[in-house]
Amino acid sequence: MMGQMMNRPLLTTDILKHAVRNFRHTEIVTRTVEGPIHRYTIADSAKRIAQLAHALTDMGVKSGDRIGVIGWNTYRQFEMYYAVGGIGAVLHTINPRLGPDNAAFVINHAEDDYLFYDATFAPLVAALRPKLKTVKGYFVLTDADNVGGAGEGASTYDEFIANESDVFEWPEFDENTAVTMCYTSGTTGDPKGVVYSHRALVLQSFAACLPTAMSIMEGDTLLPVVPMFHVNAWNVPYSCLMVGVKQVYPGPKLDGESLYELLDTEKVTYSAGVPTVWLNLLQYLKKTGKELPHLKKGLCGGSALPEALIRGYAEYGVELQQGWGMTEMSPIGTVNVLPPKIKALSFEERLPYQLKAGRALPFVDMRIVSEDGKVLPHDGEADGNLQVRGPWIVDQYFKVDAPTLTEDGWFDTGDVAIIDPDGFMQITDRSKDVIKTGGEWVSSIDIENAALMHEGVAQAGVIGVYHPKWQERPLLIVVKAEGADPSPEEIKEFLQTKLDKIAWPDAVEFVDEIPLGATGKILKTELRKMFNGYELPG
Repeated sequence: MMGQMMNRPLLTTDILKHAVRNFRHTEIVTRTVEGPIHRYTIADSAKRIAQLAHALTDMGVKSGDRIGVIGWNTYRQFEMYYAVGGIGAVLHTINPRLGPDNAAFVINHAEDDYLFYDATFAPLVAALRPKLKTVKGYFVLTDADNVGGAGEGASTYDEFIANESDVFEWPEFDENTAVTMCYTSGTTGDPKGVVYSHRALVLQSFAACLPTAMSIMEGDTLLPVVPMFHVNAWNVPYSCLMVGVKQVYPGPKLDGESLYELLDTEKVTYSAGVPTVWLNLLQYLKKTGKELPHLKKGLCGGSALPEALIRGYAEYGVELQQGWGMTEMSPIGTVNVLPPKIKALSFEERLPYQLKAGRALPFVDMRIVSEDGKVLPHDGEADGNLQVRGPWIVDQYFKVDAPTLTEDGWFDTGDVAIIDPDGFMQITDRSKDVIKTGGEWVSSIDIENAALMHEGVAQAGVIGVYHPKWQERPLLIVVKAEGADPSPEEIKEFLQTKLDKIAWPDAVEFVDEIPLGATGKILKTELRKMFNGYELPG
């Protein structure tokens, strides 16, 4: 016997319609690439979204066509999310930090028909154009007054939509139709394409807004520092509209001072970004003595949340929460929301729970598997390869014939994790970054987080290097904090109070800069190149 409910498709344009009906006066604020602050309402945005949909349709864009965009977090790129997907086309958000070769690869691989970009990226686009095989036209995300030097033969976004109607009859189609696509950062091999469906992103938005996830609602103000090219800014353009949250887009200025200005003037209550962003802001606060009277919570993802950041922001009354996910997961898989019995504990007692990645969102199944394929218990002790499945998790990479999933239908994340009986998951390392020493596994993440507790350490990365007896031992690579000059011995002594003996690094090396990937993660591959052939002392 089947249920007798209406079979209505889950489409992102229905999020927009819902927001216009219920939250039309809610603001969307942007620090523009041109400089000034731009401010309008959800109702205003819907009119421009309709104009863009008409302009794309008039240009011949049809269902399934790919539209590329290289841009900062701004209201114009926000409009593209709804207009492109709303007509059945696919918005391909391109990471400018991929560099010309990888960026050209993903544009050609996706077969983008048109390319939109902020004027900042005109030099990159100029370098790309001779390599692009499918792009038929270029558009700068600006107006006629600010297009100077933004690319020969490119049209401006505002002129492109200017004469179009601000009313659009949004079509209905299968909810499994593609709406956006992103590529993995390609740290090993070519980047891989992940194509998101309307259904997946609508369901992800519902789950992300829950009290057991981001817990955002009407009256909140959210500033997404995480870039729109990083898995749709963690789905913020959809989640915020679903529940009427005011959005504040930072544009190109992501330094501590610029972010603080927006947090303060726009009374931001919630923000989201990778650890390096949170670290830079914290350093600015300590340097200037400024406070955060409005910010209540922050979501930190992309890599493990260091204890030093949790402690640092607690001093300002901000609860920094760890989240975990992947490009392949649309992206949020877990958020660390503490249950009442844990929240009631003292700060020191609840800190070990805050250091975990959190509990899975509804409909996300997680399991850990041993090297020989055995499913391990969720007992808080066994660690194994983390595998996931769910309605917003990748089924197949774009244009890749080889199976993406395991034989029984799970996606292997490449992470090593522990899951406790209450459902809290903790990433212990990436499987390729675990240090194998004397038959034991040592987490590079644990050593990095402990090192960041030292006031003289600004950044820390750990790799395993060859040892004739133990196979591998940890090498700690450090960027010193501004004005600090710790010695290797001082840091090693400090870590002996924080780590088990097996995890004590055998050596500490100082560098001016630690290489970061396109999404702010430490590039262990580059660190290994930098220290190739390194010989441990003694």
